[in-house]
Amino acid sequence: MAQQNDRLTQHGPPSDVERIKDESNYLRGSLTEALQEPLSAGINDDDNRLMKFHGSYLQDDRDLRNERRKQKLEPAFQFMVRVRLPGGVATPKQWLAMDQIAQTYGNNTLRLTTRQTFQLHGILKWNMKKSIKAINDALMDTIAACGDVNRNVMITPNPYQSDIHTEVYEWSRKLSDDLLPKTRAYHEIWLDEEKVAGTEQQEEVEPMYGKHYLPRKFKIGVAIPPANDVDVFSQDIGYIAVVENGTLLGFNVAVGGGMGMTHGDTNTYPQIGRLIGFCKPEDMVKVAEQLITIQRDYGNRSERKYARFKYTIDRHGLDWLKEELTSRLGRSLDDVKTVDQFEHNGDRYGWTKGIKGRWHYTLFIENGRIKDDGPLQLMTGLRGIAEIHTGDFRLTGNQNVIISNVTTAKKKQITALLEKHGMSAGEHTSALRRSSMACVAMPTCGLAMAESERYLPSLITKIEGILDQSGLREEEITIRMAGCPNGCSRAALAEIGFIGKAPGKYNLYLGAGFAGDRLSKMHKENIGEAEILATLEPIISAYAKERKAGEHFGDFVIRSGYIEKTESGLDFHQSLKL
Repeated sequence: MAQQNDRLTQHGPPSDVERIKDESNYLRGSLTEALQEPLSAGINDDDNRLMKFHGSYLQDDRDLRNERRKQKLEPAFQFMVRVRLPGGVATPKQWLAMDQIAQTYGNNTLRLTTRQTFQLHGILKWNMKKSIKAINDALMDTIAACGDVNRNVMITPNPYQSDIHTEVYEWSRKLSDDLLPKTRAYHEIWLDEEKVAGTEQQEEVEPMYGKHYLPRKFKIGVAIPPANDVDVFSQDIGYIAVVENGTLLGFNVAVGGGMGMTHGDTNTYPQIGRLIGFCKPEDMVKVAEQLITIQRDYGNRSERKYARFKYTIDRHGLDWLKEELTSRLGRSLDDVKTVDQFEHNGDRYGWTKGIKGRWHYTLFIENGRIKDDGPLQLMTGLRGIAEIHTGDFRLTGNQNVIISNVTTAKKKQITALLEKHGMSAGEHTSALRRSSMACVAMPTCGLAMAESERYLPSLITKIEGILDQSGLREEEITIRMAGCPNGCSRAALAEIGFIGKAPGKYNLYLGAGFAGDRLSKMHKENIGEAEILATLEPIISAYAKERKAGEHFGDFVIRSGYIEKTESGLDFHQSLKL
């Protein structure tokens, strides 16, 4: 790995994104003028980079690109807007507000993301300010949902331990709020906030981030064992709740996770977080702040593909990080505490009863897309539930939603709505489908190299045929697909993972841990559907016949020699078995 580490330390001049941040006047740029410009539905590249800090990306409909080019029209520009929703908790009123915004300004669908929040697609430039104001009116925002800052903080929804979840949620919400950028640019651009008289000459500061913010995005997740549905080891900082006799003692701290990489560049790789200590709840924010400043000061600002926190840690070493953190905190973290083992990184579907007699229904939403489609009326059905629900909605890290804290009196009404709109049918799909996840990819993501959301359901249907032949329809196997190697669907933590390489072509990865604590490794490169099915069929058949009691698929393929165990991203590209 010496060559890799040498490569990552070669800091050259700052990337162009650093220039954009430097000239932006704390994320303002010329966004106000760009939104008012009437001749184009798009904005310039500098402003588009800044839009990410405000929770949005400019996209275009790639299905229409060629036809519009022939007609000498500009691309079909539209914006994606992502909400900051700590822990994925929303009230029924907020759910209805998002539904209304999607109908009024978006493409009549809602997207639940792998970071436990709402995404809106298809918003035109002329409606951006109205959309963000409507989100704000519902007591939500889009600040720092994207960009080189800490993004939406994820939390295990955990309906079984509601008291612990509530306590962890409050600490995590404080974490999310305290790590927000302090610039008032968002409020001025989107909410028409006027500067206070006499402050025009005062220099604005970002006490933690600084003028140039972070080298790249930063992600934090909080998990409550035994559930790891936030994939806590995929986060730049992962907090793992330590609960003893029903009391929250604090959090074990893991650092340096991250799923993104670049095809063809073995200096890039997914990585899983490593434990460095334990902190009390009241120290959670301070620990995060100091870890963020370490990344701010030492992250690579020359090559963005080498700029994530995982590379900073791998370049300098974990001992160096601990020493640097101790210096900034003024003391070292406590030793890692023993916690319950993680059992899975998926969701548990249907009705469950939690404490205080409240009910929770986890609804399967394939790839997070909420829309009305034939007999499955997700948009209409969830709207009807929100109109009568007196609890809350909890978005999960697997793109599903928990209708949470349902009273016994309301349970019957909600059950009737689930059945009326075809939503309870998800309970009867295969375990593989219920364990699936895909990023958006085509047609709106500009980074996508292959289909994902639109393709994975049909591929699963064909794999289900193989499972049925082997009697494995109810066997949980995590399967995830990404349209590019940036890692949004966390495919490198799936027992069966697909990462897009070209239209119709994917790299096939196997062997990740069922609980999200081990990476996969590439088994076949650049293959299409026929080879995917031909490759999986004998492996699945062997799994059905040769697995040990309780053995998960990811463990089986390692034990049987199909793939090598990968417990560190530094070994992700090594000894490929093709």
